[in-house]
Amino acid sequence: MKKLQNTLYITRDGAYLHKENETIVVDVRENDRKVTLLKIPVHAVSNVFCFGNILVSPQLLGFCGEKGIQLSFFNQFGKFQARVVGCQTGNILLRQSQYDYVMSNDLMAAKNIVAAKIRSSRNLLMRFLRTYEDDLEVKNVSAKMLHNLRMLQDARSKEELLGIEGEAARNYFSVFNLLIRNKDFSFDARTRRPPKDPVNSLLSFLYSIFAKEISGALQGVGLDPQMGVFHMPRPGRDSLALDLLEEFRSPIIDRFVLSIINRGQISLKDFESDVLDGVYLKNDARRSLLQLWQAKKQEEIIHPFLKEKINIGLLPHVQSMLLARFLRKDIDNYPPFVSK
Repeated sequence: MKKLQNTLYITRDGAYLHKENETIVVDVRENDRKVTLLKIPVHAVSNVFCFGNILVSPQLLGFCGEKGIQLSFFNQFGKFQARVVGCQTGNILLRQSQYDYVMSNDLMAAKNIVAAKIRSSRNLLMRFLRTYEDDLEVKNVSAKMLHNLRMLQDARSKEELLGIEGEAARNYFSVFNLLIRNKDFSFDARTRRPPKDPVNSLLSFLYSIFAKEISGALQGVGLDPQMGVFHMPRPGRDSLALDLLEEFRSPIIDRFVLSIINRGQISLKDFESDVLDGVYLKNDARRSLLQLWQAKKQEEIIHPFLKEKINIGLLPHVQSMLLARFLRKDIDNYPPFVSK
C-alpha cells in the first residue's frame, strides 16, 4: 500500500523554492534578508501546490520531475495554471489497453462512475434526512435521484450518460442550500468560472486541487490522465482525472465544505470579490482552509471494495490502481468509490 505523503501548499507571495541535496527548501525575504520557512525531505512529499507569485528554481523543477513529485501552479484565486511532471511511467501496454477500451465505446466503467456519483450524492441527502426527516423537498429530490440511478441501466451512449448525470447533479444542487445550517451562507445554484458566492468558491477551489492530485495518481500507475472513459477527450483537459473526481465530489469534498461551514470554521469575511464579481478566498483564509483539508486527508476510512483501512488522501491512488487492474483485465469490473 502506498504511504500517504504530504502535499506541500505554498501560499506565501514571493516565496522561493529550491533544493539542497535531497531536501526541498522554502525561503522568503523579510526586512531585506533571506529567511528559511521550511526544509522538508523529498521522500515526505508527493505534491507541491503553489498559489500566487511563487518562484521555483530550475534545479528543483528537474528534481521534482525526476522524483515523481507533481508540481502544480495556481493563481491567487486558486485557478489552475500549469503542472510540471516528469517522464510518463508505467507499461506502454497498459496505456494501449486504456486507449483500446475508450475507443471500443464500452460503457461499463463510465456507468459505474456515474452510478457511484449519484449514489454518494443521494446518500449525503439521506444522512441529512436522518436528522431532518420531515423535509419533504429533500425527500422528493432523493426519490428523483433514485430514478436517475435506474435510468442508467438503459443508457446506450456517453451522451445519454452525460444527460442523466447532469439531471442528477441539478436535482442534488437544487436542495444543497438546505444542507447548509449556517445562516450566514447561502447557495442558489452551482456556478463556475467564476464562482459567484462563497460556497461555490470553496467547491471549485477544492475540486480543482483534488483533480490535480488524481491526475498525479493516474500517472503514477501508468495511465494517461487525458484519455477519459466518461468525459470526452479535449485538448488541455485531464478527462480521466475528472472521471474519477466524480466519485469524490459529494462524499469527500462536498461533505468537507458543509462541515467547515456549519461548524463556523470559515466565515464570510474570509472571501473577496474581483472585478468580474467572482468570489474567492483571501490569502490567510486559503492557508487555513488548506490546513483543514490536509487534516481531512489524514482521516481513515474502510475502503468499500478492498475492505481495508486507508487514509482519505490515498483514495486517488487506490482508485487509479483499481482502474488500471480493470483495463488490464485483472478484474472483471471497475469498482468505483461509493460512500455510505
